[in-house]
Amino acid sequence: MNDSPAQLPAPAAHMEVFTFGEPTPVLDERGILDYLECWSNGRWYEPPLSFDGLAKSSRASVFLQSGLNFKRNMLARTFIPHRLLSRQTFEQFALDWLWLGNAYLEKQRNMLGQSLGLQPVLAKYIRRGTEPDSYYQVRNWKDEHAFLPGSICHLREADINQEIYGLPEWLPALQSALLNESATLFRRKYYNNGSHAGFIMYMTDTAQNETDVAALRAALKSAKGPGNFRNLFMYAPGGKKDGIQLIPVSEVAAKDEFSSIKNISRDDMLAALRIPPQLMGIVPQNAGGFGSIKEAAQIWAMNELEPIQARLRQVNDWVGEEVVRFKSDELN
Repeated sequence: MNDSPAQLPAPAAHMEVFTFGEPTPVLDERGILDYLECWSNGRWYEPPLSFDGLAKSSRASVFLQSGLNFKRNMLARTFIPHRLLSRQTFEQFALDWLWLGNAYLEKQRNMLGQSLGLQPVLAKYIRRGTEPDSYYQVRNWKDEHAFLPGSICHLREADINQEIYGLPEWLPALQSALLNESATLFRRKYYNNGSHAGFIMYMTDTAQNETDVAALRAALKSAKGPGNFRNLFMYAPGGKKDGIQLIPVSEVAAKDEFSSIKNISRDDMLAALRIPPQLMGIVPQNAGGFGSIKEAAQIWAMNELEPIQARLRQVNDWVGEEVVRFKSDELN
Protein backbone atom coordinates (compact mmCIF):
# COMPACT_ATOMS: atom_id res chain seq x y z
CA MET A 1 0.00 0.00 0.00
CA ASN A 2 1.36 3.40 -1.03
CA ASP A 3 1.28 5.86 1.91
CA SER A 4 2.57 8.84 -0.16
CA PRO A 5 0.17 11.75 -0.46
CA ALA A 6 -2.06 11.79 -3.51
CA GLN A 7 -0.74 13.81 -6.43
CA LEU A 8 -3.08 16.72 -7.16
CA PRO A 9 -3.67 17.54 -10.83
CA ALA A 10 -1.79 20.60 -12.05
CA PRO A 11 -4.02 23.60 -12.64
CA ALA A 12 -4.94 23.99 -16.29
CA ALA A 13 -3.16 26.81 -18.06
CA HIS A 14 -5.45 29.57 -19.24
CA MET A 15 -5.04 32.81 -21.15
CA GLU A 16 -5.79 36.09 -19.42
CA VAL A 17 -6.82 39.17 -21.41
CA PHE A 18 -7.24 42.66 -20.02
CA THR A 19 -7.05 46.21 -21.34
CA PHE A 20 -4.70 48.98 -20.24
CA GLY A 21 -7.28 51.76 -20.16
CA GLU A 22 -10.79 52.72 -21.13
CA PRO A 23 -11.44 54.23 -24.59
CA THR A 24 -11.47 58.00 -24.60
CA PRO A 25 -13.97 59.88 -26.78
CA VAL A 26 -12.20 62.22 -29.15
CA LEU A 27 -14.93 64.43 -30.63
CA ASP A 28 -18.47 64.99 -29.47
CA GLU A 29 -21.40 65.21 -31.87
CA ARG A 30 -21.86 68.63 -33.38
CA GLY A 31 -25.54 68.19 -34.15
CA ILE A 32 -25.33 70.17 -37.37
CA LEU A 33 -26.37 67.79 -40.10
CA ASP A 34 -29.95 67.36 -38.91
CA TYR A 35 -31.22 69.03 -42.10
CA LEU A 36 -34.78 70.28 -41.61
CA GLU A 37 -37.18 72.41 -43.56
CA CYS A 38 -37.39 76.11 -42.75
CA TRP A 39 -40.42 75.76 -40.53
CA SER A 40 -42.23 78.83 -39.29
CA ASN A 41 -42.80 79.60 -35.61
CA GLY A 42 -45.40 82.23 -36.46
CA ARG A 43 -43.04 85.21 -36.68
CA TRP A 44 -39.91 84.02 -38.48
CA TYR A 45 -38.51 81.00 -40.29
CA GLU A 46 -36.00 78.75 -38.58
CA PRO A 47 -32.79 78.04 -40.55
CA PRO A 48 -32.47 74.71 -42.38
CA LEU A 49 -29.52 73.70 -40.18
CA SER A 50 -27.80 74.94 -37.05
CA PHE A 51 -26.00 78.19 -37.82
CA ASP A 52 -24.26 77.95 -34.45
CA GLY A 53 -22.93 74.51 -35.32
CA LEU A 54 -21.89 75.74 -38.75
CA ALA A 55 -19.99 78.64 -37.17
CA LYS A 56 -18.07 76.24 -34.92
CA SER A 57 -17.39 73.88 -37.82
CA SER A 58 -15.92 76.67 -39.95
CA ARG A 59 -13.00 76.68 -37.50
CA ALA A 60 -12.65 72.91 -37.32
CA SER A 61 -9.71 72.90 -39.74
CA VAL A 62 -6.88 75.32 -40.35
CA PHE A 63 -7.34 74.96 -44.10
CA LEU A 64 -11.03 75.82 -44.04
CA GLN A 65 -10.65 78.82 -41.74
CA SER A 66 -7.58 80.06 -43.58
CA GLY A 67 -9.29 79.66 -46.95
CA LEU A 68 -12.32 81.71 -45.90
CA ASN A 69 -10.08 84.44 -44.48
CA PHE A 70 -8.01 84.42 -47.66
CA LYS A 71 -11.07 85.11 -49.79
CA ARG A 72 -12.21 87.83 -47.38
CA ASN A 73 -8.78 89.48 -47.54
CA MET A 74 -8.73 89.46 -51.33
CA LEU A 75 -12.18 91.04 -51.46
CA ALA A 76 -11.16 93.69 -48.93
CA ARG A 77 -7.97 94.38 -50.89
CA THR A 78 -9.90 95.26 -54.05
CA PHE A 79 -12.86 96.98 -52.37
CA ILE A 80 -13.29 100.75 -52.85
CA PRO A 81 -14.84 102.37 -49.74
CA HIS A 82 -18.00 104.44 -50.14
CA ARG A 83 -19.54 107.12 -47.94
CA LEU A 84 -22.41 104.72 -47.16
CA LEU A 85 -20.31 101.56 -46.89
CA SER A 86 -17.02 101.61 -44.99
CA ARG A 87 -14.23 99.09 -45.40
CA GLN A 88 -14.86 97.65 -41.93
CA THR A 89 -18.54 97.15 -42.70
CA PHE A 90 -17.73 95.49 -45.99
CA GLU A 91 -15.27 93.05 -44.40
CA GLN A 92 -17.95 91.79 -41.99
CA PHE A 93 -20.48 91.63 -44.83
CA ALA A 94 -18.09 89.66 -47.07
CA LEU A 95 -17.06 87.25 -44.30
CA ASP A 96 -20.69 86.43 -43.47
CA TRP A 97 -21.34 85.77 -47.15
CA LEU A 98 -18.37 83.42 -47.41
CA TRP A 99 -18.81 81.33 -44.24
CA LEU A 100 -22.63 81.20 -44.08
CA GLY A 101 -23.96 81.96 -47.54
CA ASN A 102 -26.06 84.79 -46.03
CA ALA A 103 -25.04 88.43 -45.65
CA TYR A 104 -27.11 91.34 -44.31
CA LEU A 105 -26.83 95.11 -44.34
CA GLU A 106 -29.10 97.47 -42.40
CA LYS A 107 -29.96 100.84 -43.92
CA GLN A 108 -29.96 103.46 -41.17
CA ARG A 109 -31.86 106.74 -41.63
CA ASN A 110 -32.18 109.99 -39.69
CA MET A 111 -35.38 111.68 -38.52
CA LEU A 112 -35.87 113.17 -41.99
CA GLY A 113 -35.61 109.80 -43.69
CA GLN A 114 -32.18 110.49 -45.14
CA SER A 115 -29.77 107.56 -45.37
CA LEU A 116 -26.96 107.63 -42.81
CA GLY A 117 -25.16 104.60 -44.14
CA LEU A 118 -25.16 100.81 -44.17
CA GLN A 119 -24.31 98.82 -41.06
CA PRO A 120 -23.55 95.08 -40.84
CA VAL A 121 -25.73 92.76 -38.80
CA LEU A 122 -24.31 89.39 -37.82
CA ALA A 123 -25.77 86.79 -40.16
CA LYS A 124 -25.54 84.06 -37.54
CA TYR A 125 -28.40 85.60 -35.54
CA ILE A 126 -30.67 86.95 -38.31
CA ARG A 127 -33.98 85.24 -39.03
CA ARG A 128 -36.25 86.02 -41.94
CA GLY A 129 -39.77 86.95 -40.88
CA THR A 130 -42.95 85.46 -42.24
CA GLU A 131 -44.20 88.92 -43.25
CA PRO A 132 -42.74 90.49 -46.42
CA ASP A 133 -39.43 92.34 -45.91
CA SER A 134 -39.38 91.55 -42.18
CA TYR A 135 -36.28 90.36 -40.34
CA TYR A 136 -35.43 89.56 -36.72
CA GLN A 137 -32.21 89.37 -34.77
CA VAL A 138 -32.53 86.38 -32.42
CA ARG A 139 -29.69 85.62 -30.01
CA ASN A 140 -31.77 83.44 -27.72
CA TRP A 141 -35.41 83.01 -26.80
CA LYS A 142 -35.30 86.05 -24.50
CA ASP A 143 -33.25 88.33 -26.77
CA GLU A 144 -34.89 89.26 -30.06
CA HIS A 145 -35.11 92.45 -32.08
CA ALA A 146 -37.42 93.25 -35.01
CA PHE A 147 -35.94 95.44 -37.74
CA LEU A 148 -37.98 98.05 -39.53
CA PRO A 149 -39.65 96.55 -42.61
CA GLY A 150 -37.58 97.17 -45.72
CA SER A 151 -34.44 98.21 -43.80
CA ILE A 152 -32.52 94.95 -44.33
CA CYS A 153 -30.67 93.94 -47.47
CA HIS A 154 -30.38 90.16 -47.61
CA LEU A 155 -27.85 88.58 -49.95
CA ARG A 156 -28.18 84.79 -50.03
CA GLU A 157 -26.46 81.87 -51.69
CA ALA A 158 -28.94 79.86 -53.75
CA ASP A 159 -30.07 76.53 -52.29
CA ILE A 160 -31.85 73.73 -54.13
CA ASN A 161 -34.08 72.83 -51.17
CA GLN A 162 -35.51 76.18 -50.05
CA GLU A 163 -35.59 79.86 -51.01
CA ILE A 164 -35.50 81.50 -47.58
CA TYR A 165 -31.89 81.14 -46.40
CA GLY A 166 -28.66 80.63 -48.24
CA LEU A 167 -26.12 77.90 -47.55
CA PRO A 168 -22.34 78.21 -48.00
CA GLU A 169 -20.57 76.73 -51.01
CA TRP A 170 -18.11 74.85 -48.79
CA LEU A 171 -20.85 72.83 -47.07
CA PRO A 172 -20.04 69.63 -49.04
CA ALA A 173 -16.53 69.77 -47.52
CA LEU A 174 -17.89 69.84 -43.96
CA GLN A 175 -17.28 66.14 -43.40
CA SER A 176 -13.69 66.52 -44.64
CA ALA A 177 -13.14 69.43 -42.25
CA LEU A 178 -14.47 67.40 -39.32
CA LEU A 179 -12.40 64.39 -40.38
CA ASN A 180 -9.30 66.57 -40.50
CA GLU A 181 -10.07 67.86 -37.02
CA SER A 182 -10.76 64.35 -35.73
CA ALA A 183 -7.40 63.14 -37.02
CA THR A 184 -5.61 66.00 -35.28
CA LEU A 185 -7.46 65.51 -31.99
CA PHE A 186 -6.92 61.77 -32.13
CA ARG A 187 -3.20 62.33 -32.62
CA ARG A 188 -3.16 64.55 -29.54
CA LYS A 189 -4.96 61.87 -27.55
CA TYR A 190 -2.54 59.33 -28.96
CA TYR A 191 0.34 61.13 -27.25
CA ASN A 192 -1.50 62.33 -24.16
CA ASN A 193 -3.06 59.06 -23.04
CA GLY A 194 0.32 57.36 -22.52
CA SER A 195 -0.68 54.07 -24.09
CA HIS A 196 0.14 55.32 -27.61
CA ALA A 197 -2.67 53.54 -29.47
CA GLY A 198 -2.30 50.48 -27.22
CA PHE A 199 -0.30 47.28 -27.44
CA ILE A 200 -0.63 43.59 -26.67
CA MET A 201 1.54 42.01 -23.99
CA TYR A 202 1.88 38.36 -24.94
CA MET A 203 3.06 36.14 -22.05
CA THR A 204 3.83 32.43 -22.48
CA ASP A 205 6.53 32.01 -19.86
CA THR A 206 5.55 29.17 -17.50
CA ALA A 207 7.92 30.53 -14.86
CA GLN A 208 5.42 33.30 -14.07
CA ASN A 209 2.65 32.93 -11.53
CA GLU A 210 -0.54 34.87 -10.83
CA THR A 211 1.23 37.15 -8.36
CA ASP A 212 3.78 38.16 -10.99
CA VAL A 213 1.02 38.80 -13.54
CA ALA A 214 -0.88 41.00 -11.08
CA ALA A 215 2.27 42.96 -10.26
CA LEU A 216 3.02 43.47 -13.96
CA ARG A 217 -0.55 44.64 -14.60
CA ALA A 218 -0.30 47.19 -11.78
CA ALA A 219 3.03 48.49 -13.09
CA LEU A 220 1.64 48.95 -16.60
CA LYS A 221 -1.43 50.81 -15.34
CA SER A 222 0.66 53.14 -13.19
CA ALA A 223 2.84 54.02 -16.21
CA LYS A 224 -0.18 55.40 -18.12
CA GLY A 225 -1.50 58.96 -18.27
CA PRO A 226 0.42 61.80 -16.58
CA GLY A 227 3.14 59.40 -15.51
CA ASN A 228 3.78 57.95 -18.94
CA PHE A 229 7.20 57.08 -20.32
CA ARG A 230 8.29 55.63 -17.00
CA ASN A 231 10.97 52.97 -17.04
CA LEU A 232 9.74 49.43 -16.38
CA PHE A 233 12.06 46.67 -15.14
CA MET A 234 11.06 43.02 -15.08
CA TYR A 235 13.02 40.09 -13.66
CA ALA A 236 11.91 36.62 -14.72
CA PRO A 237 14.22 33.93 -13.28
CA GLY A 238 14.18 30.77 -15.36
CA GLY A 239 12.16 32.45 -18.08
CA LYS A 240 12.40 31.69 -21.75
CA LYS A 241 13.82 34.01 -24.39
CA ASP A 242 10.48 34.96 -25.95
CA GLY A 243 8.31 34.25 -22.92
CA ILE A 244 7.18 37.88 -22.80
CA GLN A 245 6.58 39.90 -25.98
CA LEU A 246 5.29 43.43 -26.53
CA ILE A 247 3.34 43.74 -29.79
CA PRO A 248 2.34 47.31 -30.91
CA VAL A 249 -1.12 47.65 -32.40
CA SER A 250 -0.71 49.07 -35.92
CA GLU A 251 1.77 51.71 -34.76
CA VAL A 252 3.35 52.23 -38.18
CA ALA A 253 0.04 51.94 -40.01
CA ALA A 254 -1.53 54.53 -37.70
CA LYS A 255 1.21 57.02 -38.56
CA ASP A 256 0.76 56.51 -42.31
CA GLU A 257 -3.04 56.68 -42.00
CA PHE A 258 -2.81 59.97 -40.10
CA SER A 259 -0.80 61.63 -42.85
CA SER A 260 -3.13 60.25 -45.53
CA ILE A 261 -6.25 61.52 -43.76
CA LYS A 262 -4.76 64.97 -43.26
CA ASN A 263 -3.70 65.28 -46.90
CA ILE A 264 -6.89 63.90 -48.46
CA SER A 265 -9.22 65.98 -46.27
CA ARG A 266 -7.07 69.05 -46.99
CA ASP A 267 -7.41 68.51 -50.73
CA ASP A 268 -11.19 68.17 -50.37
CA MET A 269 -11.43 71.50 -48.59
CA LEU A 270 -9.21 73.27 -51.10
CA ALA A 271 -11.36 71.87 -53.92
CA ALA A 272 -14.53 73.14 -52.23
CA LEU A 273 -12.96 76.56 -51.64
CA ARG A 274 -11.41 76.53 -55.13
CA ILE A 275 -8.09 77.97 -53.95
CA PRO A 276 -4.74 76.84 -55.44
CA PRO A 277 -2.51 75.28 -52.77
CA GLN A 278 0.39 77.66 -53.40
CA LEU A 279 -1.83 80.60 -52.42
CA MET A 280 -2.54 78.88 -49.10
CA GLY A 281 1.12 78.52 -48.18
CA ILE A 282 1.08 74.73 -48.47
CA VAL A 283 4.52 73.17 -48.90
CA PRO A 284 4.66 70.92 -52.01
CA GLN A 285 5.62 67.29 -51.45
CA ASN A 286 7.05 66.76 -54.93
CA ALA A 287 10.25 68.14 -56.40
CA GLY A 288 8.45 70.07 -59.16
CA GLY A 289 6.33 72.16 -56.80
CA PHE A 290 2.98 73.74 -57.67
CA GLY A 291 4.12 76.01 -60.48
CA SER A 292 4.17 79.80 -60.71
CA ILE A 293 2.37 81.45 -57.80
CA LYS A 294 1.83 84.62 -59.84
CA GLU A 295 0.05 82.77 -62.64
CA ALA A 296 -2.04 80.86 -60.10
CA ALA A 297 -3.07 84.13 -58.43
CA GLN A 298 -4.04 85.70 -61.75
CA ILE A 299 -6.10 82.71 -62.87
CA TRP A 300 -7.77 82.51 -59.44
CA ALA A 301 -8.63 86.22 -59.56
CA MET A 302 -10.25 85.81 -62.98
CA ASN A 303 -12.15 82.59 -62.31
CA GLU A 304 -13.06 83.02 -58.62
CA LEU A 305 -12.56 86.53 -57.29
CA GLU A 306 -14.30 88.41 -60.08
CA PRO A 307 -17.47 86.23 -59.96
CA ILE A 308 -17.72 86.79 -56.20
CA GLN A 309 -17.33 90.52 -56.71
CA ALA A 310 -20.10 90.47 -59.31
CA ARG A 311 -22.44 88.69 -56.90
CA LEU A 312 -21.74 91.13 -54.09
CA ARG A 313 -22.68 93.98 -56.42
CA GLN A 314 -26.30 92.88 -56.03
CA VAL A 315 -26.37 95.26 -53.07
CA ASN A 316 -26.23 98.16 -55.52
CA ASP A 317 -29.60 97.18 -56.99
CA TRP A 318 -31.17 97.27 -53.52
CA VAL A 319 -29.59 100.57 -52.48
CA GLY A 320 -30.12 102.26 -55.82
CA GLU A 321 -26.56 103.53 -55.81
CA GLU A 322 -23.16 101.99 -56.56
CA VAL A 323 -21.89 101.45 -53.03
CA VAL A 324 -20.07 98.16 -53.70
CA ARG A 325 -17.18 98.86 -56.04
CA PHE A 326 -13.91 97.05 -56.71
CA LYS A 327 -10.61 97.79 -58.34
CA SER A 328 -10.37 96.37 -61.84
CA ASP A 329 -6.72 95.33 -61.61
CA GLU A 330 -5.85 91.68 -61.12
CA LEU A 331 -3.71 90.28 -58.32
CA ASN A 332 -0.01 90.97 -58.79
